[in-house]
Amino acid sequence: MLKLLRPAVTRVLTPLGRALVKRGIGPDAITAVGTLGTVAAALFFYPRGQLFAGTMVITFFVLADLLDGVMARMTGPGSVWGAFLDSTLDRVGDAAIFSGILLWFVVSDEMVLAGVALFCLVAGALVSYVKARAEGLGLTCDVGLAERPERLVVGLVSIGLSGLGVPYILPVGLWLLAVASAVTVVQRLLHVRRQAASAPPRPLR
Repeated sequence: MLKLLRPAVTRVLTPLGRALVKRGIGPDAITAVGTLGTVAAALFFYPRGQLFAGTMVITFFVLADLLDGVMARMTGPGSVWGAFLDSTLDRVGDAAIFSGILLWFVVSDEMVLAGVALFCLVAGALVSYVKARAEGLGLTCDVGLAERPERLVVGLVSIGLSGLGVPYILPVGLWLLAVASAVTVVQRLLHVRRQAASAPPRPLR
């Protein structure tokens, strides 16, 4: 569903991206600003229990993840450095979101949910690492129930609705995200194992 929505969002962001490019602003700068905004908002609002306000601010900055891609396509072929920076800073932003909500649970003495948030943080990083490592070995790993966009949507929607007072939505969202992330890790491991088993042996560094 999110992949189907991406073209529509891209069309909306294209005029803004074109205006920024004309002013000499590059996609790497947008990537950095988006990550800094996400980290600042997550660690400022969430530990204070301002879940809805924090989610609205983070959502604004998360759009930079789409905007920098739009701008990169306008400025020519994507650079290796740009792709590396974008992927690395995505991990930073994700970690800040779940760290912020984890701190809120600790302050609220909700230690079980703090543990679930920590699991989501670690599992999300592992989902991304398995893909990166597989691709570094020349394999493919575009499978899985919960990729980054899905994890962000589930996490931010459940946090934001909880901030509006919707009962039980945050625990349900986090548990769902924890299970989906674990399933995704297993799916990717099995996918890579099948490819590795059928690949001819070769020396590795």
